[in-house]
Amino acid sequence: MTAVAIDGSRATRGLAAAGLDFDALVREHQSMVFSLAYHFLHDRLAAEEVTQEVFLALHRNRAEIESPMHAGFWLRKVAAQRSIDEARRRKRRPQVALDAAPEPVAGAAPGDPMLGELLRRLIATLPETPRMVMVMRYQEDLEPAEIAALLEMPVTTVKSHLKRSLALLRGKLERRGVGEQ
Repeated sequence: MTAVAIDGSRATRGLAAAGLDFDALVREHQSMVFSLAYHFLHDRLAAEEVTQEVFLALHRNRAEIESPMHAGFWLRKVAAQRSIDEARRRKRRPQVALDAAPEPVAGAAPGDPMLGELLRRLIATLPETPRMVMVMRYQEDLEPAEIAALLEMPVTTVKSHLKRSLALLRGKLERRGVGEQ
């Protein structure tokens, strides 16, 4: 009974003290959490499961949340970690071999859906951490410093992941004849 009272007072210091309502946090951040998980996993059901796990973790750790900004940071960080864990747990890799992916006949326009699909498949071949860095940078539009804080790694490591991943993707695209003019 004492633990419940202590936990209750800790929760009061957390979300309530910060003027936050759990339901409001879910409504405000559910699309961001789902988007991050979906763009990383490329599996709607897995992304929904990760999203539920993240908000369950928020509910369990509500006493730790200090402000609305902290809540957003915390949710993004946990979503990234849970997505990586889910990918490792399922050992998810693309179901289609890269050689079987359709190749554009000519150089692709920036909004070319075929190029977009090819890029999604190529990004899905990256190891978990570099893939999460790419998703956070180019899908979630986060700066390297924000990614570093979320993934608890040095900014230089984030930049290295970005540079190596981009070089790898460029090489794969060039071997497929995409981008040559």
